[in-house]
Amino acid sequence: MTRTDIKAAITDLIFNSGLTVQEAADRHFTPQYRQRTDGQWADRAGFVEHITHVRTMVAGGHIEVHDELYDGSTYADRHTVQITKKNGSTVTMEVYVFADLAPDGRFSRIEETTLMLQGSDADRNIGSARQLLNLNT
Repeated sequence: MTRTDIKAAITDLIFNSGLTVQEAADRHFTPQYRQRTDGQWADRAGFVEHITHVRTMVAGGHIEVHDELYDGSTYADRHTVQITKKNGSTVTMEVYVFADLAPDGRFSRIEETTLMLQGSDADRNIGSARQLLNLNT
């Protein structure tokens, strides 16, 4: 497998209805995957649960990568995600990512910080698996 990147991973996870969340996770993330978003850790099961919930709210969107760096098994990027929710509202987040890649090219760990550029206060934690109950549909 070639190494993944954040644009491919997010596109498959959130915007590619041709894949299940589990298929997308298997494609881009190791079984031992862990993620820290804005200081909150989630294991892979929590991450998959969060993405499954996010998909129920999303009508469409896209990701734009502004900066991206690979250095061996280390990955970093800065990207913007714009989501249009099924209720017609939009959320735009700028995200800073530092990650480790497994030997097979999938993400094994991501640590990220998010910055809300557009959206309601209820959408502030859309990137965090620990904040499922705070999201509006």
